[in-house]
Amino acid sequence: TGKAYEEVDFDALARSLTEQMTAAEKRRQLYGEPIWGMLKLGINLVFLKRFPHMYCAANKRLGIPPFVLSDGPRGARVSDGHAGATTFPVAMARGASWNVELEARVHDVIGKEVRAIGANMAATPCINILRHPGWGRAQEVYGEDPFHMAALGVVATKAIQQHNVMASPKHYALNSIENSRFVVNVQIDQRSLHEVYLPHFKKVVQDANAASLMTAYNKVNGEYCSENTELMRIARQDWGFQGFFHSDWVFGMNNAPKAIKAGLNVEMPVQQVYSDKAIKRAVDNGDITEADIEQRVRESLRVRLDYAARPDTMDYPRSLLACKEHIELAREAAEESMVLLRNDNVLPFKRDAKTVAVIGRLAEAENTGDRGSSNCSSPYVISPAEGIRRFHKGSNTEVVVSDGNDAQQARALAQSADQVVIVVGLGAEDEGEYVVASKTMERSAKAGKLVGKKGLGGDRETLTLPAADEALIAALKDCNPNTVVTLVAGSAIDMSAWHRDMPAILISWYAGMEGGNALARILWGECSPSGKLPFAIPESSEDYPYFTPYTTEIEYGPLHGYTLFDQKACAVAYPFGFGLSYSDFSISELSISKTEYVIDEDETLTVTCLLTNIGDLRAAEVVQLYIGFPESPLPRPKKLLKGFQKVVLEAGASTTVSIELPLAELARYDPDSQSWLIDPMNYDCLLGTSSAPSDLTALSFQIRAA
Repeated sequence: TGKAYEEVDFDALARSLTEQMTAAEKRRQLYGEPIWGMLKLGINLVFLKRFPHMYCAANKRLGIPPFVLSDGPRGARVSDGHAGATTFPVAMARGASWNVELEARVHDVIGKEVRAIGANMAATPCINILRHPGWGRAQEVYGEDPFHMAALGVVATKAIQQHNVMASPKHYALNSIENSRFVVNVQIDQRSLHEVYLPHFKKVVQDANAASLMTAYNKVNGEYCSENTELMRIARQDWGFQGFFHSDWVFGMNNAPKAIKAGLNVEMPVQQVYSDKAIKRAVDNGDITEADIEQRVRESLRVRLDYAARPDTMDYPRSLLACKEHIELAREAAEESMVLLRNDNVLPFKRDAKTVAVIGRLAEAENTGDRGSSNCSSPYVISPAEGIRRFHKGSNTEVVVSDGNDAQQARALAQSADQVVIVVGLGAEDEGEYVVASKTMERSAKAGKLVGKKGLGGDRETLTLPAADEALIAALKDCNPNTVVTLVAGSAIDMSAWHRDMPAILISWYAGMEGGNALARILWGECSPSGKLPFAIPESSEDYPYFTPYTTEIEYGPLHGYTLFDQKACAVAYPFGFGLSYSDFSISELSISKTEYVIDEDETLTVTCLLTNIGDLRAAEVVQLYIGFPESPLPRPKKLLKGFQKVVLEAGASTTVSIELPLAELARYDPDSQSWLIDPMNYDCLLGTSSAPSDLTALSFQIRAA
């Protein structure tokens, strides 16, 4: 009961249970399933095409229940033959929604369905920074900006944990290369680490009380993340992390005593590196003590017991899986995620068309993203063509679908149709989790090129569309003025060869099980597009930071994405935070709560404006706040996102938008004192609808020394 739960001291309970354990039972708490659990995992994944329940770290003698992890960035993953779970648009798409309330609702559903399938832990949200769009797992994260990432990651973590599901934000830390993830060493300076690559992890710990953190495969400054003393010290001592660390799966650990000393609590999903032999030898050699083991057990046990004992506020029957309400949310999320990049008075399409041509090899594809750990099995998937057919069912409009393989036939179809939808992009073979053996990855990384056969998914070595798609666009570019290109992908596409030749361009992402229905509703004006890019797209892909899929060493600096493009003053095709609507908005009456602050005051800056929908349709706009540092004594980005709010307005309506910003958000990290400092100086306050200078209006304020 709730009262009984409130009276439990879980620290004391964990200590008591640990003291009752034998040495073997303590070791059993350090890993998921015994090593033969790998056979169960392999049989289910390879032969049964499903993800099994892995029952981890139970102790029947002492009544300690197991925990069962499900992946979950786009829906509950664990399967045992049920009809399927709700598959949402990928996280990058939801990042493009810029709607924190929507992401909370999505993870509320994921939490419910994780419980309904019998799991109580979820490896979500994925909050690694998108440093370069070639990264294979870009689709699993929210974007390139740490503030934006944190805002969505915090609400996702809170929402899933309210259903007594332990969230596991991942991958801690600096995991932004896929094909070398088991071996790459990421070198980084302290300011870049703390200011760019850790703030979102800090916020899910401090603001959302994350139950656990999954460590990354890679090294950071020479130490694997699973045994990285500095990364774990930062989380526990600097941030006050009270949860537990667990490894990424299968190849996530390397050295048992180092990991135990550093603070890694649980090896997942089975016992490999945390073997009885290795741990006994480490104790005998004096590398670790029984007290070290007990501490690791207590740290994880107190959290797991807490979640296991929490009273539920609802039941979690199987009927929740892909139920009507959840499916409607999947469609809503897809609609809010789609980003309209270009529109020469083409969209929304009129509904009087006699013929609609849907052309492209992905037109009929049930394409929800990669087939790695974030894959989700749903009872159905609505393809783009199927969604368009359903939208026009019962009307006088004929929908004609072509895969586009015959360029002459596709061109003739496009010329004869009233409206044309070209569906191009990527799939699981092009990008996603890279599923190969560790030795294969190591050989490629050392060679600096692919060695052997390409695995499933992985990093992209080119940012353009596949050759067949590029050829299709070239063949159709002059055929019909009522043409829209729909891009299916998990990150940025290099469109430099053709984007100015197309009347309209819409990024629909990997849009989930209801993606086709959402696409049709956007194209024919049932709702206005309101997505905004969660990354910037430069005119030239040469302006991205250095990236290679195959390497054992790489250095990350303080700038990437829009901060890098600002610094280089390079041409940007589509700015961070950019997205068109079917309506128009104006921002006026800007004001700031104070123009002068004292550095030691615990204050919040408030920026206010009047947002007006000056168009003819109900639509949404995202008001974005950036802070500039023109007088910084040390190098800083020209501006950083520090607030945003998505607002829906009826045609002609206005509302006052207020964005609050704690002054602590302005601080920079000082490596010498290992602390955060706010510089006394003038700051720029930039408010608008994207990161482009032309979309921003500037105010200024001052912070002075006490």
